Amino acid sequence: MKSSDASRLTLILLFTPFALWIILLIILPQIGVGWLSLREKLGPREYAFGFGNYLDFFREPIYWNTLLRTAWISVLVTILALFIGFPVAWYIAKIARQRSRAALFLMCLIPLWVSDLVRAFGWILLLRETGIISGALQWAGLSSGPVELLYNDITVVIGMVYTVVLFMIVPLVSTLDGMDNALLEAGYNLGGSRITVFRRIVIPFAIPGIVAGCIITFMLAAGSYLTPILLGGKNSMWFTEQIYEQFVTRYNWESGATFGVLLLVFTSGVVWLGLRLTGQNLASTVAKE
Repeated sequence: MKSSDASRLTLILLFTPFALWIILLIILPQIGVGWLSLREKLGPREYAFGFGNYLDFFREPIYWNTLLRTAWISVLVTILALFIGFPVAWYIAKIARQRSRAALFLMCLIPLWVSDLVRAFGWILLLRETGIISGALQWAGLSSGPVELLYNDITVVIGMVYTVVLFMIVPLVSTLDGMDNALLEAGYNLGGSRITVFRRIVIPFAIPGIVAGCIITFMLAAGSYLTPILLGGKNSMWFTEQIYEQFVTRYNWESGATFGVLLLVFTSGVVWLGLRLTGQNLASTVAKE
């Protein structure tokens, strides 16, 4: 066998599992969901193709209000994760000693060793009426009775920021670690203040990491299910809950597929808008990461 044929065969063997993963688990299911969303139920085992399911979605305000609410809270979670994650990433990439970086990075990864379900129940143990924080407030005399801190938007936002902040830190550390310290020294030598150096040098250099982290955290927040349901309760009004309800509770797969397509289109539109506003594009951001 020629060396070129062997290289081609090796490339095909390496690429085949990835191609199968993309085709079987991502492309084909999405095509199936899109096809299902266009199927209108006329009667028992009687269907027609059209956009009736999409029209039904926009005719019911609670559905698109829930979608907009999910998008708004997901954007807020992304912004908070950026403000919390950037100082942590800066410390790991630029301030911590070489020996400490691995330990700090490992500490950031430790929460991922525990499942989302267990982490959400950890918050419930802290914030419920008989939880640790309520007990501490009563013990300190700051409250005369049990305090229920669960089942509100603030709790949902806190829980989701905790869940996604690591996915903001990792791309930021990767980007900031590649920044030459000579750039910072040049900025200070030219008379720049800390704010000026941060605004004119650090932020432009870190933009690809910021954009990548924001895309990941926003998509994870918008597609989250366990955290908003467990911490927000029955009235959390999260869009993925609507999708679950259509598929499982009402057994209306056509509407569930429609909601899934709309969530994908809407979140993709938000990401596209964010890229346009920051002057970035997805290809260059991913390539730099």
